[in-house]
Amino acid sequence: MTVVSPSEAAADWRPVRQADATLVAQLADDVARRIDDQGLRPGTRLPSIRKMAEQAGVSRFTVVEAYDRLVARGLVQSRRGAGFFVRARRGPLAAAAVRSPAGGQAAPVRIDVAWLLRSMFREPDSAMPGGAGLLPADWLDPGMVAAAVRAVGRSVRGQLVTYGSPLGYAPLRQQLASRLQADGVPAHPDHNLLTTNGVTHGLDLVARHFIRPGDAVLVEDPAWFVIFGRLAAFGARLIGVPRGPDGPDIEQLDRLAALHKPRLFIINSAVHNPTGHTLSAGAAYDILRLAERHDFLVVEDDTYGELHPGGAMKLASLDRLNRVILAGGFSKMLAASLRVGYLAGNAELVQKLADLKMLAGLTTPELGERVVHRVLVEGQYRRHVERVRARVNAARQQCLAALAELGLGIPHEPHAGMFVWADCGRDAEGLARTAADRGLLLAPGSLFSPVQAPSSMLRFSVAMVSTPGIWKAVAEVLAAPGR
Repeated sequence: MTVVSPSEAAADWRPVRQADATLVAQLADDVARRIDDQGLRPGTRLPSIRKMAEQAGVSRFTVVEAYDRLVARGLVQSRRGAGFFVRARRGPLAAAAVRSPAGGQAAPVRIDVAWLLRSMFREPDSAMPGGAGLLPADWLDPGMVAAAVRAVGRSVRGQLVTYGSPLGYAPLRQQLASRLQADGVPAHPDHNLLTTNGVTHGLDLVARHFIRPGDAVLVEDPAWFVIFGRLAAFGARLIGVPRGPDGPDIEQLDRLAALHKPRLFIINSAVHNPTGHTLSAGAAYDILRLAERHDFLVVEDDTYGELHPGGAMKLASLDRLNRVILAGGFSKMLAASLRVGYLAGNAELVQKLADLKMLAGLTTPELGERVVHRVLVEGQYRRHVERVRARVNAARQQCLAALAELGLGIPHEPHAGMFVWADCGRDAEGLARTAADRGLLLAPGSLFSPVQAPSSMLRFSVAMVSTPGIWKAVAEVLAAPGR
């Protein structure tokens, strides 16, 4: 076993007082650099905390925290009674070998939902520009969220060491009830609301409660692809209902509901993903009429509703939470990592979903719920939403103009939102594979079909306009030979 002296471990490092980086970060980064450079080899024991503190000229507390950070980064191992040792490093990940020369991720022979999600959720420094469903950080307000985090941190003290309420943080539910009541949704904070880890978690709870293998579920076609995978995992039979600019095809909805006797109809009513369209009043009334006639429940996904100018009419307000379950959240408008959502429904159902939530994962993290509550009560959120909506609207117009110039067709321009549903005139999956080889992420229309039907449609995110050279890259993909 090699034991390195304090002078060797700290080498020429000296603390820089009043620097941007803390002394802890300075020391940890310096030792980490020496490990990466093989100056400190695997198995080497680092100096004791006391000796390192004396050599480096810092407090023992600084060394303790620096060593703890190195342990957390996987560079150092702590052995009880023996000290801290440099860990053996693994070689580069084999996955790196599949990257294309353009820096993208090689597309599979058949593009599927899993591949698209992996591409969307890569590390920020290797993310592929293009069709991800997120807005850039500088379009949002990270400072507002960070201020709320700090305020919550100062106020909670020991309150976060206990489990929260199964229904969710009570003051947040009160704020949600006030907001929904202003939109005509009769949501009582203690009877009709349940917080979730984002909209996806909320829809998952609903599916777990209602779906048994073989049950029919009506979904829109096109629609958000992730829900297809969740429903299929529960053994559901997915029945696609064609979606138009004003809403689902009502005649088809009537026919399919009569034929398949579905448990649920899941609909993205306002600012539909991927088309950007919103239900007309007539279609909304027809959906509720058919739900009553054929005895199915409607799950209303309101993920993008706040991007609608002036607010869109909700099925939940017309139905008054009788047959409608409303799912909403804040990740799109505040921060993707802030997984705070909610379900609104009748009291009996909400209690059953709360019981299921506890069985699946006890309670939702209260820290994020307190942060969202802080943002809402401080009165900044309404103005924030207006600013984001204006930025998205301007970007969407730029995106529409650029796609038209490239020769893509837009069958029906979106009413609002962050997506454009465009017709490329040929197999979109082949184009998506070509784009992936060039480091560009495009979402082909086949993924938005419940039966993965071939499609000439592509979903474009309006956030693409902030990426330099993006339209030149898209033009090159469109001009490339088909795959």
